[in-house]
Formats: sequence, structure tokens, C-alpha cells
Amino acid sequence: MRTFPSSGRWSTSTTWPRRATGAASTALASAVFAVLDVADVILCFVYALLDGVLEDSPVRCYCHRSYDDDDDGISEATAAAVDGGDHEEVSDTLYAHGRRSAVRDALLGLLRLVVGRRGAAPPDEPMPPCKWRSPRWSDCACKSCVAWRGAGEGEAGGRLHVVVKEPDRKTAAGGRFADAAAGTRTPDRENAIFVHGFTSSSSFWAETVFGESSFILDDCRLFAVDLLGFGRSPKPANCMYRVRDHVEAIERSLIEPHGLMSGSASFHLVSHSMGCIIALALAAKHPTRVKSITLVAPPYFLPCEQRASQVALNRLAEKKLWPPLLFGSAVMSWYEHIGRTVCFLVCKNHLLWEWLFSLFTGNTDVDFRVRDLTKHTHHSAWHTMHNVICGGARLQDANLEAVVAAGIPVQVVHGADDQVVPVECSRHLMAKLPRAKLSVMDRRDHSTVVLGRERDFAEELKAFWWSAASRTQGPRFTSRMRTFSDDTDVPVCHNECSIVTRTYTPV
Repeated sequence: MRTFPSSGRWSTSTTWPRRATGAASTALASAVFAVLDVADVILCFVYALLDGVLEDSPVRCYCHRSYDDDDDGISEATAAAVDGGDHEEVSDTLYAHGRRSAVRDALLGLLRLVVGRRGAAPPDEPMPPCKWRSPRWSDCACKSCVAWRGAGEGEAGGRLHVVVKEPDRKTAAGGRFADAAAGTRTPDRENAIFVHGFTSSSSFWAETVFGESSFILDDCRLFAVDLLGFGRSPKPANCMYRVRDHVEAIERSLIEPHGLMSGSASFHLVSHSMGCIIALALAAKHPTRVKSITLVAPPYFLPCEQRASQVALNRLAEKKLWPPLLFGSAVMSWYEHIGRTVCFLVCKNHLLWEWLFSLFTGNTDVDFRVRDLTKHTHHSAWHTMHNVICGGARLQDANLEAVVAAGIPVQVVHGADDQVVPVECSRHLMAKLPRAKLSVMDRRDHSTVVLGRERDFAEELKAFWWSAASRTQGPRFTSRMRTFSDDTDVPVCHNECSIVTRTYTPV
């Protein structure tokens, strides 16, 4: 009679290969990142020499500075020159101790013993901001990349690049913004500010949703802004790129010049990825001006014993070799000097890469997603990554509480296949926004949650904005949660949590 192994033997025989594979993958990842640790320390020494020769006042790297130690960190005089003397909102992940590695720590300790610590200025002598040259020698200095300097280094030179789509005159004259069947009217003109994500630009919205909005959002005034340090906006080298810096730049460049702070003016906020952190901070600062908030793929993690900034770094840039996108994020987020080298090769020489792209593809029009990847400096990207995405995690709970207290309608949209910001982030966010609506799009990732379904997204925005506008004219619009397909309207609910999973079928 034939016998079969017991269930315990089957379990053991199928589990150990999986464990062995996992152990081998972990060992390989540890070896690869150990090599990167060595390379980053070597590059630290190389850039120290080059910066000392090529720059009048070299910007110190974060390998030999500490967030908590005043002797190693930014002195008060230097902090005053860099960011107005306020070290708040600066993430500890900027510094080497916030990105700990046994191999790198040992090499840096040896390097300190051999060559001593680098010092850019005496403790009581501030670094003049004017000498922190923008761009630096490792940044691109082509005409398009330095055009922002034409207005000078003062407030005018700090104006962001803003794309404005004015409403259709015929539609705007009628003051219509509602469901035609409802027979209601809202204020004459709706304003909406669109905020892009990391290493992106206003093109993410202007070349997608704005194009589809000609017939759907034709009675709205739409603004898409290039965040500080990205796209065509200024990229100063003497800026820490904190959440506050980005918010103040939007106020100075968009909200105030376009009259969104005067009288009874108000606006909607639409943001993607990292832009959600900035949008929430902007809403918390101006709760009476914000009519609604749409968060697309927001990075949010529940608080735990670790610092919020450490949690964000470990989740969004975990040291893994697969998938490749996560590996790239880890390299650019954990290794300051390797990241600078990548920016030197890619961003500084973007004209060469664009020419090669046109040569091999025969297409002179480079895709905006490829173009946006090169429209930043390492200084702006590195500091924004750590001070906004990681450091901003510490501010999100307070900002969310302010949004809830103000009763601002919020909707959250996330792709089920998002490998950059996991969909769990939006599910965690719902615990803080009990009246928000979450829509999870099947077979959609971090970018295709918007790209490829621009018309549907614009229609969803219009429906949500109408419900937000009706809030100011009478009782809140309430709808029970229901299932729906692509040819049905998106349900909107402000009085109870609504979680909807939507399946999108490409045409």
C-alpha cells in the first residue's frame, strides 16, 4: 500500500526552499549595499576636494554633521544664513546617524582619524548666502535651468513657475458649476491648485488633466505649480526645502498674486504623492480658504516607536534589490554622494540625453515624464526628499487634525498596484479622516492612477467639487456607499467613511 508524507513533512519540505531563497536574497542585498556604503564614503572624500577647489563657500555634506549635536550640526550663525535661524522641520534622516550603516560608520570613523573633520566656516562665522552659488559646479547651467535667476536673488527670483488655465468665458459668464439635473448654482468661478509629486513638475497635471478639462472643467480656473527646486522654478542652493519653504513659495508665487487670499476667494487642492504632504500643510494654514482636498497616492504611515521620519524612509526607500524602482529609491535616498553623482551624470547633461533620445527614437518631443526626471538639482531633490517626505511625516497628524476640525471635504485616490507608495498608506489615512472617501483603482499604479484615465479623473473632480460647493449653500450632501462600474458616477460622502474599490478597464 502506498504511503504519503505527513502534513508536517510536506510543510517542512515546501518551507525551507523559500526560507533559503529569502536568506540568499537578504545576504545579496546586504553585500550590494555594503559596496555602495564604501563607494559613498570614497565619493565623500572626492567631492570634498572638488568642492574646496571649485566653490568659494563649499556646502558641507551630512556625513560629518549631527542632528542633535551642536558641534557637528549647523551652528546658530550658519542656520540663520541658511533658513532664517529655525532648525525646525529639518529631518534627522538628512544626517548620517539617521541613515545608519555599520560599514559606512566604520569607514567614516576611520576617515575622521586620517584626514580630520571638514569645516566650512568657524562656529561663529555665518556662511554668506550669496556665496552658496546656484547652480553649483555639479548642476546644469544651461539657459533653461538658470532662467529663474533672471529676476534676481530676492523675492522676485523666488517666484515659482505656474501654469494657469483660465475658464471658458462663455461658461464662466453663466456662473455654472453643478450637476445640470440639480438646477443649482455655485459661485461664479471655481479655483483649483494642482500640486505634483517628487521629481515631477506642473506638466504632470498641465499636459494630462488640463487637456481633458476643456469640456469637463471648462468653468474652472486651474493652477499647476512647479514646486520649489523642480521644473522651471528656482533651485537655490541656500535653501533647506522644508515643508514650510514650499508652502510659503506657493503663497508668494500663486495664492497672493492671483487674488486667492482676498475677499471671499477660495480654492480646491489636488495633489499627487509627495504633493499631498504640502497640500495638507497648506490647507491646515488656510482652512477657511480651502473648499476641498483631493489626495492621490498620499504617503502616510501610522505612528510607532520609531521616529516618523525613520518610518517614512524605511518604508518608501527600503534597502531591497527588487523591485528595481524600490532599489533606485533606496540608492537615491540613503546615499548622498552616489545620488549627487547620478544627478551630475543625468541632470547636468540632460541636453545630451534628450538629444540621444531624439536621435534613437526619431521623436523630437521628449515625454514630459522623462524630461521632469532631470529638472532638479541634487541639493533640491535630496533636501526635499528628507525634509518633506520624511521630515513632513512628523507634521501630518497635526495638519490632518486641523483639516478635520475645519470640516474640509477630502477624497483619497490610490492605485491598487502602486509599488512606490503602498495602498496601505491611504487605508491608514482613513483612520485620521473619518469623513473622507477612499477610491482604490484596480490595475493602476503610482502614475497610471491619473495618467491614462485623465477624463475619468476630471469627471470625478467635478463631482467632488460640486458636492463640496453645495456644502456652503445648504446641508451637506450625503450619499451611502455603493458599488459602481466605469460608466457610473463616483459616489461622494462627507458624513461617513466610504471605501470604494473601482475596477478600471482600458479602452
